Amino acid sequence: MPLHILIADLDPAQSEPLKKQLEQLGADVTLTSSGEEALERALNGEIDGLVTEIRLVGEMGGRELVNKLLHEIPAMPIFVRTAHGSTDDAFELAQLGVRAFSLKSDPPKGFAETVVAVSDGNPAPGEEERVAISADVPYTEYLSRNEETANVFRIAIERVAKAPSTVLITGESGTGKELLAKMIHRHSPRAGKPMVSVNCAALPETLIETELFGHEKGSFTGASGRRIGRFEQANGGTFFLDEVGDLSPVVQTKLLRVLQERVIERVGGVDTIPINVRVIAATHRKLRKMVERGDFREDLFYRLSVINLELPALRNRPEDIPGLSQFFLERFRRDSGREPMVVSQRAMKAMKNYRWPGNVRELENVMERAVVMSLHSRIEIEELPEEIRRSQPLADQQRSLRAAREEFEQEFIEQTLARLGGNVSAAAQELEIARKNLQEKIKRYGIDVDKLRPGASKKES
Repeated sequence: MPLHILIADLDPAQSEPLKKQLEQLGADVTLTSSGEEALERALNGEIDGLVTEIRLVGEMGGRELVNKLLHEIPAMPIFVRTAHGSTDDAFELAQLGVRAFSLKSDPPKGFAETVVAVSDGNPAPGEEERVAISADVPYTEYLSRNEETANVFRIAIERVAKAPSTVLITGESGTGKELLAKMIHRHSPRAGKPMVSVNCAALPETLIETELFGHEKGSFTGASGRRIGRFEQANGGTFFLDEVGDLSPVVQTKLLRVLQERVIERVGGVDTIPINVRVIAATHRKLRKMVERGDFREDLFYRLSVINLELPALRNRPEDIPGLSQFFLERFRRDSGREPMVVSQRAMKAMKNYRWPGNVRELENVMERAVVMSLHSRIEIEELPEEIRRSQPLADQQRSLRAAREEFEQEFIEQTLARLGGNVSAAAQELEIARKNLQEKIKRYGIDVDKLRPGASKKES
């Protein structure tokens, strides 16, 4: 059965060359000038792909059509071919989910091949496998565009999750260690059982033991009854120990026994209680160095790191920033009831150049702030925090410096010429440059010397 492609264009006659190319590739093609009709046909399941102009007949333009369709049918292959586009348009539409963008001045053949390939379920040439944005799926489920990160996720889902082994997840704060742990649990045979988490760094040392192992009535002042600890709560499921590097030596010893013997004792108790949990630990600390310093038990380290997964810092995978930022934008704008939002090219460039000391967590916070504070559907660089706005690559800084220098030079030459009544020779002498060089600068900067002269009849060659 041939593919059915719909082309929405303000002037359908302009799309005849594309229509012919698509038909030569075996597709059935329908033309319309109405955004409303295009939306209706798509929602009714009549088409396999849509090519739209930015300008359309009726109240619904191409951008609104794209927004509505990608909201209702995230997997719908949508393409834009326009006479009115720019690189900014292409960049923003790609963030929303448009699969390919082309100007009508470009030959239609390659674009037609892309439309047919993608509408038939294949990736566009040079395009990685695409996952439709959904605020209901954790970002760790997405295919990272960074090879190292994608490999961590793939191993975690396909191999680590299926095994009962203890896992140690390492990486800087904010890289998503807890989310990776949740993903492992969700894909494991224990998925139907509880996953219990404890942040070791957030609990004072006096409470960590009773939090982990529970306590018996009267075991210490204030223990008015028995308390079931987190290990028991997780029985049959997964126990996640976040920031395990912050555990005291006493608790490290007790944790080692849990991993070796799979039993616990409540604080103040004498009975050993068998437990069946899969332990996943995480830390931003360098545990090997802590072992060398004597701050962390070597035997516990080896018990925890049966399988070690390390998450790269966000600054080492800038190719993930566009996808992650769009994911967070989609989540927060839905929660706020706002229209689809995108990041401008200048803002995205600054975000890619920023070091992100807070990693993915910091990016998430920046996108939430942008959704709350921005008055428009496009996030501009001026709406980003100052530390991100300042993050320009060296080449950009050099260009900015050159632009500033040229701006100053033009203004200085104009002021000198004005003060000397437009006399180029006198200005060259005062500026201490050759007259020929000054004339070249006057030409380059477009300075109108005649306007600087007191008399229109006076000539200066």
